[in-house]
Amino acid sequence: MKPRSVAPMKIAKFGYLIMSLLLIAAGVVCIAVPGVSAKVIGIIVGISLIIFGIIRLIGFFCRDPYRLAFRYDLECGILMLILGIVILISPESLMNYLSIALGVSALIDGLFKIRVARDSKEFGVDSWWLILIMAIITVVAGTALIFDCAAGAALLTVFLGISLLSEGILNICTVVATVIIVKNQQPDVIETTFTDGGTPDESEE
Repeated sequence: MKPRSVAPMKIAKFGYLIMSLLLIAAGVVCIAVPGVSAKVIGIIVGISLIIFGIIRLIGFFCRDPYRLAFRYDLECGILMLILGIVILISPESLMNYLSIALGVSALIDGLFKIRVARDSKEFGVDSWWLILIMAIITVVAGTALIFDCAAGAALLTVFLGISLLSEGILNICTVVATVIIVKNQQPDVIETTFTDGGTPDESEE
C-alpha cells in the first residue's frame, strides 16, 4: 500500500507559519510606524493576502490527519485571494476599503477559529483554550477595524497593525497545536475489487 505524500501538508504548515510571522511583522510595523505610506501598506498586504490565500487552499486540500486547522480554509483562502487582487488594483486609494476588507477577513477567520477551538477541545487537544482566546481577540480586533474605518490615517494604521498581529498569532497557535505531519500516512479512500472467486480484495488508490 503506497503511503500518501506529506509534501502538500508540509508546504501548508510551514507556509502558514512563515506567512503568520510576516503578518506579525507587518502588524508591529503598522503599530510602531503609523505614518507609513498607504500605498506601501496596500501593496504589501495585497501580495501577502494572495500568497496566504494560496497556502490556505493547499492546506484545505492536503487532508491533514486531525482535519482541524485547515477545515474552513477553502472559504478563507478564496476570500483572501479576492481581497488581495482587489487591493493590488489600486493600493494607494483603498485605505478605508482596506481596513474594512481586512476587518471582515479577520472577523470571519476568528469566527471559524472559534469553531476550530471547540472541535480541538472535543478532539482532546490540550491547548484548545489558547486558540479560543486568540480567536476572540482576532474577532474583536477585526470588528474594531471595520467600525473605525472613519478614523484618521495614523489611528487606522494602528488598528490595522493590531488586527494583523492578532491574526498572525492566532494562525501560529492553531497550526502548532493541531497540524501533525504523519509519515507513511495512508490514503482515505480504499478501493475494493473482487477476485474471480467473489472474494473482496481491498487495495488503496
